[in-house]
Amino acid sequence: MENVENVEVVATEAVEQAAPQQTQEHQRRYNRDGDRPERRDGRPGRGPRRNNRDRDREDDGLIKKLVAVNRVTKVVKGGRTMRFSALCVVGDGKGMVGIGMAKAAEVPQAIEKANLRAKKAMVKIALVDTTIPHETIGKFGRGKVLLMPAQPGTGVIAGGPVRNVLEAVGIKDIRTKSYGSNNPINCVKATFDGLTNLRTREHIAELRGKSPDEI
Repeated sequence: MENVENVEVVATEAVEQAAPQQTQEHQRRYNRDGDRPERRDGRPGRGPRRNNRDRDREDDGLIKKLVAVNRVTKVVKGGRTMRFSALCVVGDGKGMVGIGMAKAAEVPQAIEKANLRAKKAMVKIALVDTTIPHETIGKFGRGKVLLMPAQPGTGVIAGGPVRNVLEAVGIKDIRTKSYGSNNPINCVKATFDGLTNLRTREHIAELRGKSPDEI
């Protein structure tokens, strides 16, 4: 009996010693996943982690989407140099959109340069509520993209590269069809060409010198 009592006492002491260790481990995990406490030197800790859903929309209010990243190899006298090419789309979700391409030695640098070029190339797209005013066909190279207006609630019916451009513009209801080349660069530029060709009734009336009711 004395041996049993000794074993129970030792087990109780082991549990009591393990409890603070578990609490400390839980606190370390909480600090790693959430907010960090203040550091020893008095500086504040890091804030909470950003949500993955907010990754596309940055602090400046623009929607940035990475369409494609390609590895580019250039053969020179000393050997081969490896670089990366990035294609990005930037929009405000309210009718402004731009596309940009850039190369760099590292992928993050190429993406940053492409986003800056897309910001500088942003143009205004003619929209009617949540869709486009009329049907249009965008062309670039051997690629063609047919854009058709749709009723509210239809959603964005489009493939990957085309969808990125339409979501950056802010279009909620549209139907699309891609013909010819399915290269992401051709699809994005063909979509951009089709969007820039859109005209509203007010704009056409202004060009003709008439009122919108006369058209």
